[in-house]
Amino acid sequence: MAVTRKGLKLMVAGLLVMVAGFILMTGGGVTDPQVFNYAMFDFRRLVAAPLVIIAGAVVVGVGIMGRFREKEDK
Repeated sequence: MAVTRKGLKLMVAGLLVMVAGFILMTGGGVTDPQVFNYAMFDFRRLVAAPLVIIAGAVVVGVGIMGRFREKEDK
């Protein structure tokens, strides 16, 4: 199989990291459209969440493209 067990674990971990990034990006909405909410433009939503999503994509890429040696039983 092209994807090893370790690669599959890395892909699942990367997917979970990406989901965490999308969760970090949520919130900041308002119910009244006449009121401007500065919480929408904070560090967590503009910087931290995209970096976490990119890190998760890198982990998934390593899980797919990486070469992992399976331990041989002697």
